[in-house]
Amino acid sequence: MFVLFEEDGSFKAGSVLADNDSSLQIENTHGKRVKVKRANVLLEFREPAPTDLLARADTSAAGLDTDFLWEVCGEDEFTFTEFAADYYGHAPDATEAAAMLFSLHAAPMWFHRKGKGRYRKAPEDILRAAKSGIEKKRQQAEAIERMRGELVAERLPAEFDGMAAQLLYRPDRNRIETKALEAACVDTGLSAAKLLLKCGALSSSYDFHYNRFLFEQFPEGTDFPPSAPPMFPASLPRAEVAAFSIDDAATTEIDDAFSVTPKPEGGWRIGIHIAAPALGFARGSELDAIARRRLSTVYMPGNKITMLPEDAVAAFTLAAGSARPAVSLYLDVRADLTIVGHESRIELVPVVANLRHHDIEPVFNETTLAEGGPDFPWKKELTLLWDLATVLEAGRGKPSAHANQVDYNFTVDWTQGTPDGPGIIAIGHRLRGSPMDKLVAELMILANATWGRLLDQAGIPGLYRVQNGGKVRMAAAAAPHEGLGVDCYAWSSSPLRRYVDLVNQWQIVAVLGGSEPAFAPKSTGLMAAMRDFELTYAEYSEFQRRMERYWCVRWLRQNEVRDAEAIVLRDNLVRLTHIPFIFKVRSLPPQLPGSRIGLAITGSDLIDVEVEARYLTTLAEPDQEIREEGEY
Repeated sequence: MFVLFEEDGSFKAGSVLADNDSSLQIENTHGKRVKVKRANVLLEFREPAPTDLLARADTSAAGLDTDFLWEVCGEDEFTFTEFAADYYGHAPDATEAAAMLFSLHAAPMWFHRKGKGRYRKAPEDILRAAKSGIEKKRQQAEAIERMRGELVAERLPAEFDGMAAQLLYRPDRNRIETKALEAACVDTGLSAAKLLLKCGALSSSYDFHYNRFLFEQFPEGTDFPPSAPPMFPASLPRAEVAAFSIDDAATTEIDDAFSVTPKPEGGWRIGIHIAAPALGFARGSELDAIARRRLSTVYMPGNKITMLPEDAVAAFTLAAGSARPAVSLYLDVRADLTIVGHESRIELVPVVANLRHHDIEPVFNETTLAEGGPDFPWKKELTLLWDLATVLEAGRGKPSAHANQVDYNFTVDWTQGTPDGPGIIAIGHRLRGSPMDKLVAELMILANATWGRLLDQAGIPGLYRVQNGGKVRMAAAAAPHEGLGVDCYAWSSSPLRRYVDLVNQWQIVAVLGGSEPAFAPKSTGLMAAMRDFELTYAEYSEFQRRMERYWCVRWLRQNEVRDAEAIVLRDNLVRLTHIPFIFKVRSLPPQLPGSRIGLAITGSDLIDVEVEARYLTTLAEPDQEIREEGEY
């Protein structure tokens, strides 16, 4: 005797070797002996042979029309043998019964299983919904395959229009577009970004990096919402000074300026003037909401996203030829550069000049200071401020800038382009700690430390930069900044560019004007602003570093650099000498940190922002003095 039985969800057949009432010993079609519970036996038969039964039943089942079976099976529960008898019009043989079983079992959407060998037709509405789902999946599969083919052929499917950002930066794997893109990436061996770049969804690799930042930080775009214009105090005393600023050529948010006024009895009255948007709008205003949301200006080579709208910046920036509201710190300085007093004031400051680094540095630098140098406008004032800065630096016991460190300036000419996209990049460099750097840095440190103490002594909360144990952090209470050598340091000198500075300026204005501060002690709003600023400022800074790295790779490609020099930092990590690009050289043999080496640039990637290079030679061992100073 032969039996058809169910095992592990599939149907099998075999010869009965022994019948033990509740179970059978069976030799299956593969010659293996198995023990089968009688409850799992669905059909007993004598012919055909088990192997033939399975083959014939499969063939017969393929010829049965599932929809027709569903139409004629009736509403009541039934066994497959009962239905086979109705369908064939006679008692079914083993092949016919097995064929019906296989057909019913293979159509769970049409026939719901109610037990071993027992079924019931699916309700019409459920079947209709299931069929609709299957058809939808079929259409989706066809669409995925069509889109995959177009992507592999480097054509952008119509469905991808306007979806590039979502597909690249936050893909939804339930969408068919994502599935098609992932399949095409597997076929082409390319990342999603590289494939979409080839298909024209991105105009350049720059768009991939810039748009990712916008997607994450500015999902609603960089346009400003409508806001009421700033309202200035009806009358402010006009300062009797001629103020001038010192900035690079790209600066439009001019936050700070200086003035030098000789005193009749000798010495000078030196002014540090900070633009005062805190006088033009209050906490809770529309402009505050904008600044609170952005928290800082975003900087990157060739572009920036300002914290405040352009018209608000124009109203407050210390532009030459204008008189602007400012919070001023005046220093009474003797002829020997001793500071004998200081005063803070809210006033209108006339600005007569905006000095730019590229114009002033050639005639105001360490060499010209040592040798006299040529005459130029503002030479006396700058020289005096430089001398004062040197005294201030010595008094703090800390340098305002580390010697031998290099600052790199990235300039992008967007009127030109290369095969890699719009923009021609120029990367300049200069040693940090130049006279102008020190001049500005020392006066800003003095102002921020002085106004931090002002808030602390008045019992008004502010936001401070604190450093102890080497770690720099924000705090809502005054504490020392060990790296700068000051007892407290409240960022207050860039209120057009940083929300923390704007918050502190509101507090400073309240102290100087005797009004209620914008933030009361233990203000939850102040703590929230501090927390959000720290997180956002770190993300903006990281983005700036990423974009500088990107433009370094563009510079190498633009200038077709094949050979380059680098400094070994540690292990196989190196930094190119002409641009601030750090990467790993796999072929680098063991070298002392600080060694100068020659490399062959063998490849680069603007999406992954990486450079591949091969070690050529060691050009020089590290300088012993530099090694001892720990420069590297």
